Amino acid sequence: MLFSIVIPVYNVADYLQSCVDSVLANDCADCEILLVDDGSTDGKSGALCDQIAEQHPDLVRVIHQENRGLGGARNTGIEEAKGEYLFFVDSDDTIAPDSLARLSREIEKTHAEVYSFQLMLDDGSGKKTFSEVSKVYPEPFALKEHPSFLLSLPSAAARIWKRELFLRTTIRFPSKVWYEDIRTSTKLFAEAGSIVTLPDALYFYLCRPGSITRNANVERNREILDAFDDILSWFAGENLSGTYENELCRLAVDHVLIAASVRVLRIDKTSPLPEEFRAYTEEKFPAYRENPYLAQLPRMKRIVYRLLIKRHYGTLSLLFRFRKG
Repeated sequence: MLFSIVIPVYNVADYLQSCVDSVLANDCADCEILLVDDGSTDGKSGALCDQIAEQHPDLVRVIHQENRGLGGARNTGIEEAKGEYLFFVDSDDTIAPDSLARLSREIEKTHAEVYSFQLMLDDGSGKKTFSEVSKVYPEPFALKEHPSFLLSLPSAAARIWKRELFLRTTIRFPSKVWYEDIRTSTKLFAEAGSIVTLPDALYFYLCRPGSITRNANVERNREILDAFDDILSWFAGENLSGTYENELCRLAVDHVLIAASVRVLRIDKTSPLPEEFRAYTEEKFPAYRENPYLAQLPRMKRIVYRLLIKRHYGTLSLLFRFRKG
């Protein structure tokens, strides 16, 4: 079997059928669908999983478990999967109807451990916007050949992963935390023997309330510091900190200093968290302002970066309010 489509399910009865239908619209002759019901409490999602499995008994398997969070549900999928490649599809998202065929053709040619593709962002009203996950390279590569790939969007759903990569490295997703993707994908990129990048947008990401980027729980943004402690510790343990020092620094600027601060300031301009994020970045990367990758910051991100390092948090909050309006 070539593919295991792992779909974690938690209180998503309104979205799950569309997600599964998008997979079924593909050629599923060489795949299975694993629905991991992660302790749903809405009284509907678990039953819907069973109903879908009854309708497609040769294709769909259901695993009911106590709640372990998105990472824990994915880990169950890793252990239970029978496919050579794992495709982690969030239950409120969908995939393109030619995703599996496109990936199958590429696997036949290259047999890589990771296949990275692009995203379409769906605002829920039918408007879809192309989103670049990573630069496209002409040949399969290992991270040491193109270290800047470490800076690509860390979404686990924007790739398929050879299951053996997880088994060989014992890398797993953390359970019940935010930022599980960046804590996992960065390590897998470093461990993968070969990576292939595709220009195709094969995954449709639904932007809806409740996602990390829209969640109003300001304090949980502090978990980005735990995530980076984990990442930096792992790279140090693998003697890779020096090899990817510039890339790890730029990741911290992108995800700690800029992105996490922006999420907080959109909600609470008086929060102390942006100052914590700034102090953390300076502690871990004292020379971050000289990082060569900063020259590649897009214009808007460059403006935000400059305002953050000057501690103009109120100005940033007003800027976001103005842009939203």
